[in-house]
Amino acid sequence: MTDIDRELRAALDQFRTDFQRLRSEIGKVIVGQQEIVDGVLIGLVAGGHVLLEGVPGLGKTLLVRTLASVLEAPFSRIQFTPDLMPADLIGTNVLVEAESGARTFRFERGPVFASVVLADEINRATPKTQSALLEAMQERSVTVAGVSHRLNDLFFVLATQNPLEMEGTYPLPEAQLDRFLFKLLVPFPTSDEIETILDRTTESFSPETNKLFEPMRVLEMGRLARRIPISDEVRRYAINVVMATHPEHASASPMARRFVRFGSSPRGAQSVILAAKITAILDGRYHVARADIRSVAPACLRHRILLNFEGQAEDVKPDAIVEDVLDHAGELKAVA
Repeated sequence: MTDIDRELRAALDQFRTDFQRLRSEIGKVIVGQQEIVDGVLIGLVAGGHVLLEGVPGLGKTLLVRTLASVLEAPFSRIQFTPDLMPADLIGTNVLVEAESGARTFRFERGPVFASVVLADEINRATPKTQSALLEAMQERSVTVAGVSHRLNDLFFVLATQNPLEMEGTYPLPEAQLDRFLFKLLVPFPTSDEIETILDRTTESFSPETNKLFEPMRVLEMGRLARRIPISDEVRRYAINVVMATHPEHASASPMARRFVRFGSSPRGAQSVILAAKITAILDGRYHVARADIRSVAPACLRHRILLNFEGQAEDVKPDAIVEDVLDHAGELKAVA
């Protein structure tokens, strides 16, 4: 083993240790929901954004607040409502008058200028306001009056939304959904978990978390994850998975041909590869396997698959299509 290999393996061992520390610290407050917590942390390290969907009261907002509390990074919370305007998110120019009487415009930053941004109930705002996040989430900058303003190096949006069947919600535009690395479905807790939640929230003892890392450490972990190798065969499998979601493509899966209107964008493939690399590290391996692709594909692709009329009429779940796509892609020999 070369010195470079030893250095990389030592760095990956520290990666797992730090990830476990984050997981354990959040576990002091969040009961259960291990897959959700891991998904949020993977999205954070990968440099992406995460969308949490679930009915009210499942701890989505508490999870984001807890994550911010263990990172030494600026945190802001934006409560999305139908009357929220884009300037309320990104900021605006205000006219100020100096002592000399001269008047100038000064940019007042909005809450989006933070490292961890909680976009609470994002689908309660109008599409105009939702779209204000597009540039920030992709370019890590906002433009006001023709001037571009850079956001923090660590910029992580964790958005929560209620199911669309609930009153007063607006569906997110496809372009904005594509900006999220993961869409995680928050399940209802078990009876045992509810009992633990009550113990922590209705008694005098209140768990507290400690700050663990500065933003630079999270950025270092993200750069380290990108160094994990992936074989051509596994990369082709990931590409096949994405192409199989497109109904018009020759390699489309049977369910995609029947129920899908539009498949995943190339960002879906990028998300799958990055998340799979982090999953491999956490599993104690130094390369990406097909199992890693399969484990992260539902969270990466479920919000990037747009159903056609037949799929909506029959209430087909995107996760069922992703499962069909994964099986079908494994049978393909090459990317068409």
